[in-house]
Amino acid sequence: MRVIVVEDLLITRAGIVRLLADAGVDVVAEAEDTARLDALVTQHAPDAVVLDIRMPPTHTDEGLVAATALRAAHPELGVLLLSQHVEAHYAMQLLEGRGDRVGYLLKQRVFHPAVLVDALRRVCEGETVLDPTIVSRLMNRKRKVDPLAVLSPREREVLQLVGEGLSNAGIAARLEIAERTVEAHMAQIFGKLGIDEAPDQHRRVLAVLVLLKG
Repeated sequence: MRVIVVEDLLITRAGIVRLLADAGVDVVAEAEDTARLDALVTQHAPDAVVLDIRMPPTHTDEGLVAATALRAAHPELGVLLLSQHVEAHYAMQLLEGRGDRVGYLLKQRVFHPAVLVDALRRVCEGETVLDPTIVSRLMNRKRKVDPLAVLSPREREVLQLVGEGLSNAGIAARLEIAERTVEAHMAQIFGKLGIDEAPDQHRRVLAVLVLLKG
């Protein structure tokens, strides 16, 4: 994978770059703010960009704004946003319009190389990857109409793990069940949520969008 890393704190940026390099990821560029990010993406044509949500000059949502613009200008680009705190509303904003090729992780997980690289790989493959803490908070929030009410407790559990970016094999290992059982649960989830198979749609992404936006 070819990746650009955008983080204003030098020590954090250097740590992320080192972890990625040690894992065999090609970090083609790095930056301390989003001012030249679009130009860097155009110049280096990376597979993904890793960037913090809170960036200069105001340290509020500059990273989110930049990510939204990048996804509109470069549809094939993967974007992995990082946050120091659980900010579920930012995840919702990021997924507005389309929910593929995007991830949102808490910074505390970034320094686990396997987690970071796996998240990047999944984002580049077109999936949605969300931090487990964010997924749990979104699933348990109160809603006037809960689209997940039609799901069984096990199906909700499977969908939560899909939201975290796990494959069917990964879900099977986590729940200690057969992979074919996970496939059966996924079929039930798609059916109950009314997500039909179509060549131009990623059904797992659409299911996660129901989880997040409902």
